[in-house]
Amino acid sequence: MRAAPASEAGDRPVRRHDPDRRQRIVEATVDVIAEHGVAGTTHRLIAAAADVPLGSLTYHFTGLDDLRAQAFALHAERMAVKYEAHFAEVASTADVVDAVTELVHADADADDRDWAVAYELFLAALRDPALRSVTESWMRRSRGVLERFVDPTTSRGLDALVEGLVMHKVLSTRPVSRAETHEIIARAVRPTDSQELPR
Repeated sequence: MRAAPASEAGDRPVRRHDPDRRQRIVEATVDVIAEHGVAGTTHRLIAAAADVPLGSLTYHFTGLDDLRAQAFALHAERMAVKYEAHFAEVASTADVVDAVTELVHADADADDRDWAVAYELFLAALRDPALRSVTESWMRRSRGVLERFVDPTTSRGLDALVEGLVMHKVLSTRPVSRAETHEIIARAVRPTDSQELPR
């Protein structure tokens, strides 16, 4: 008896060559976190968003925690790249003040979806110490950018100030004005007796 050709082989699925599947799953996880939050993120939602069989998730990842960590790392990397690019033309203290003011009022070059994922990361990292390597790496890169223009202590404070001001702007019904932001940042980067910056 001859073997049935593929067209007669019944319901056996044809295996699709899909070299980008793993990356697509991570991308889909970011999307699901943005829409449903960490608490609402499930294997089924991710598989549906990535358009892959449910088994692909367990094949490529050790579990939901692994998926979330990789999704958050991808998101943090993208936000860090945007942050670094924003300061590419900065050369003086005045430039720093202007650049940070613009960053705050442009929501750090991120949209509501980006910040939804970022805030989910911050909250998840409070409960899962394993995720703090992601947040610490992100903060270290941000401070590294600022340390090109200010001392490390000022950099740490300014980095926290940026995050706080953006959060207030995103969530407040009466956000701080651009002029107020400019003055707040100017006070934060004002040179101390131990350091004079180029003007």
